[in-house]
Amino acid sequence: EPDRFRPVRPSIRLADPLSIFSAPVLHLVLLSGSTNSSALFVPQTELHGPIIMRLGNNPLSLLLPLLQSPPLPLLRRRCLSKLSANGSAASRRRLSTEGPAPQPVIGQDSVEVLGRSYPRDDFTNVTSKILAKVGRNLHNQSHHPLWLIKERIKAHFYSAYIGRWGNPLFSVHDNLSPVVTVEQNFDSLLIPPDHPSRKRGDNYYLNSKTMLRAHTSAHQSELVRSGLDAFLLAGDVYRRDEIDASHYPVFHQMEGVRLFSNHELFSKVQSGDELSLFESGGRRTPQKQETHSLEAVKLLEFNLKHTLTRLVTHLFGEDLEVRWVDCYFPFTHPSFEMEVRFQGDWMEVLGCGLMEQELLNTAGAGNKVGWAFGLGLERLAMVLYDIPDIRLFWSQDERFLKQFRVQDIQQPVCFQPLSKYPPLHNDISFWLPASTESFTENDFYELVRSIGGDLVEKVSLVDEFTHPKTGRRSQCYRIIYRHMERTLTQEEVRLVHGQIERAAETELGVQGRY
Repeated sequence: EPDRFRPVRPSIRLADPLSIFSAPVLHLVLLSGSTNSSALFVPQTELHGPIIMRLGNNPLSLLLPLLQSPPLPLLRRRCLSKLSANGSAASRRRLSTEGPAPQPVIGQDSVEVLGRSYPRDDFTNVTSKILAKVGRNLHNQSHHPLWLIKERIKAHFYSAYIGRWGNPLFSVHDNLSPVVTVEQNFDSLLIPPDHPSRKRGDNYYLNSKTMLRAHTSAHQSELVRSGLDAFLLAGDVYRRDEIDASHYPVFHQMEGVRLFSNHELFSKVQSGDELSLFESGGRRTPQKQETHSLEAVKLLEFNLKHTLTRLVTHLFGEDLEVRWVDCYFPFTHPSFEMEVRFQGDWMEVLGCGLMEQELLNTAGAGNKVGWAFGLGLERLAMVLYDIPDIRLFWSQDERFLKQFRVQDIQQPVCFQPLSKYPPLHNDISFWLPASTESFTENDFYELVRSIGGDLVEKVSLVDEFTHPKTGRRSQCYRIIYRHMERTLTQEEVRLVHGQIERAAETELGVQGRY
């Protein structure tokens, strides 16, 4: 699919990228995931071809002298964590819920988490092992690798984007509760009621109306409604997913949003007072929303891409090759993914786009336009620090943690692997229930996680069989066990594996073939 990865090259460019916006801005939209999903919570259901921007005679032609940008240099192969970055820490206002968190409890009729009780119903599927992660806030633990990545991004924005009065342009919010309403997580982002991302099998629900957030964008609408025009948001997010070295049910995202008024967007443009953010009678195209003027879209898109290019070169180094792939998200249009050339391969690092105007209208910012982007902190940390297994982020092994205790957050760190203990694998085979709709792979993965915890390195489907006469289906999964800090014995593993076999029959309705 060569078109899917073709770089998107705008047909108009900027002679001096900094000339339009003296203080470019950032936004994190909930995209991406963790290493969990290099992309976004919302599946890629549609890909457009390269965006072609057409210039009219009036008044977009006013932008022609501004739109020129030099090509990006190539990336040199080297340890990314050794690349320097500028910026310094700065204090900033934030919304927070500081203080020790009470231990979560799953009772017969209710779930207690972060000091509040939520009634259980048929939608409740959160487990005690998942709730035990709530409140850990790895991204706020000083000198944790996720904290280092977050602080480097914050420092970059604090130093690169300054407001009129000399204060940082972006506020930071990194301690908001991960317990949100279904409305916050989905409806506020225009995600349709029948969208597959809402499935119970993909999320952790406390009940039918409350859940653990699946992305940090669940707070986007409330922060815009509070009057914020530029903010960064970081936090832990929760999704039921497969099990391997780059997927974990809890990971961390960082996202940002930036809004512009008519004056803010066009003040640096010649005859900018003649331009408008909006147009009446417009139509939606692959390049723009129906209410936005093409002039506004072109400037917003340029500012978004320029801001994010500055961010990734801050993290990865100046000699970086970047390309843009257009994609689909329900909450932005047009939407893009950024890919960088790393060790010979193209790697997706974040998703972004121009915010849907309906989202801004309902949040009380209908007179402005904006853009947003989001990235996974684990994914960046695994690449920048050469961390091979996502479970290591939850390790309390001093050999791991001490490697990131640096005096300066910009100081290079190349992770030195711990001794890798040998794996043990056991297979489990079973007949699926007669009603296959009652069984999903994610249900089995979650059961394995709830019993095996971080002893389980990977679960993979290795065989499927359909009986030629009865039509019954069976599946065989291989479970790889490996302790991060010592050697496991087969006796230990068999105890855990036996519990998984018994629980699969009683909880998932399968019939064992072991």
